[in-house]
Amino acid sequence: MAELVLGPLLRHVGATDATVWVETSAPCTVHVLGSSERTWTVAGHHYALVSIDGLEPGSVTPYEVRLDDRDVWPPPGDDASLIRTLTDGDRFVLAFGSCRVATTPDEDSAGALGTDALVAYAQRMRAHSPEAWPDALLLLGDQVYADELSPEMRRRVGERHDLTEAPGAQVRNFEEYTWLYAQAWSERNVRWLLSTVPTSMIFDDHDVHDDWNTSYSWRSEVEASPWWEERIVGAMMSYWIYQHLGNLSPGELAEDSLYDRVRHCAGDAEPILRIFASDADEEADGGRGARWSYRRDFGPVRMLVIDSRCGRLLTEDRRDMVSDPEFDWIEDQTQGDYDHLLIGTSLPWLLPRTMHDLEAWDEQLAAGARGERFASWAETLRRAADLEHWSAFGTSFERLARLLAEVGSGRRTGPSGVVPATVCVLSGDVHHAYAARARFRVPVRAAIYQLTCSPLHNHVPAAIRTAFRFAWSRAAERSVRALLGRVAAVPKTSFSWSRVAGPTFGNQIATLRTEGRAAHLTIEKTVNGRGPQLFETVADLTLSSDDRSQDARSRSSEDSPTRPRA
Repeated sequence: MAELVLGPLLRHVGATDATVWVETSAPCTVHVLGSSERTWTVAGHHYALVSIDGLEPGSVTPYEVRLDDRDVWPPPGDDASLIRTLTDGDRFVLAFGSCRVATTPDEDSAGALGTDALVAYAQRMRAHSPEAWPDALLLLGDQVYADELSPEMRRRVGERHDLTEAPGAQVRNFEEYTWLYAQAWSERNVRWLLSTVPTSMIFDDHDVHDDWNTSYSWRSEVEASPWWEERIVGAMMSYWIYQHLGNLSPGELAEDSLYDRVRHCAGDAEPILRIFASDADEEADGGRGARWSYRRDFGPVRMLVIDSRCGRLLTEDRRDMVSDPEFDWIEDQTQGDYDHLLIGTSLPWLLPRTMHDLEAWDEQLAAGARGERFASWAETLRRAADLEHWSAFGTSFERLARLLAEVGSGRRTGPSGVVPATVCVLSGDVHHAYAARARFRVPVRAAIYQLTCSPLHNHVPAAIRTAFRFAWSRAAERSVRALLGRVAAVPKTSFSWSRVAGPTFGNQIATLRTEGRAAHLTIEKTVNGRGPQLFETVADLTLSSDDRSQDARSRSSEDSPTRPRA
């Protein structure tokens, strides 16, 4: 008899369709709202992604999950799971965040980490009607921590491996990745939230390994390690199953040849996915790889999520955040008519200027601007301080800037000629939250922002908080630039940016609300304790107004940025 191991996860939702993902304990047929799907098997684990069609636009539909002839979801006494389809209206609410360490209540680290923002968000949702819920959730990396194990996971991995041998207390293979996902998505509130809010995801470094694809020399060293091949294959296989498939619409799934082969494999599909996973990792070496970036449209809002980890190109003579074919695809997806463009990338495009200058300067040195001795030192610094954001990929940083300026100036509109009111880059990773506005030397009609929110559930040492606060100051910017300039010139940028909210710290989640051409950002952090208050608001920022006139659409980016409301 098949049991429900994990899920259901509500992933894609459109106006009339949806997909629901599950993991089961044995082969079976999964039924949801009159649609059914036979499970497929990978390394002895069983999965199904049920595509549902024929729903009414703007409807709210409770659903149950049945395995063969037995109902298994929702649990007795729990709230119903709902599918809320999209409408042709102009209101959209997106919650987003990143970096969530999953813990069990009895683990010592749980108290030190504070209240999990995703758990608290689900608890608040239960107390309100669906009209108050977000329309979608975007998880921007570090859904699991393969290299920083909880006490329980460390014990399980230690029963299979000698933790004194490399890579130490870290997962090694696909089987152990399945444990991480089970731990991350099994908490009662989180499980219900993921069954009810359509969720999109993208990975970041800790989903695989800290410093993942930092540089060519890092790849050369790690690929020589005896444990790496099994680790990266397990990471890519599990990411494809647990995260990537649900990012795709039913139409995209129908055209995915790999999904078709796995879904219809007569036996265990592990060999098929192992070959795919190994090839996907080779994109950084110049291979064909896989395209993990994807696009979702929510009425007048376009969301384009960029893979800024596996899609890197890292060779002896080239260093790009995204390969040329994938960046070409990204640029193509920005063509069209919409009121707001959301660019999801786990790593912030715009950092505090002090950090940006340091990363760009370090990239120059590591490339040999001052000789081999400085290059070796710069590479050591790059890995030790995690200097591998967009700022450390200068060519890609400026290419993304040009793209966003083109979108914001109206050079990539569709037939209706609508210039977006806002272009927002959504990111996580850096364990604090902030908003920054970009200013270009040429007229740009859209307001262009970097919106960063992290972590959902993690610990930020006091020293790191102090460093980030200092990094945002003008004094730090001037003094660090002068200091760096004594060794090598700090690369210049084609535009400028300034902070308009933050930095804030703690377990945080952001909510972006759009209505017509208006956009508003709220960042909330959890309140520790057992009182009725789950969150406090730490940033409240109007990004654009709802003025639909042509004059409003033509405002230059030189207008003063809107400040947080008191």
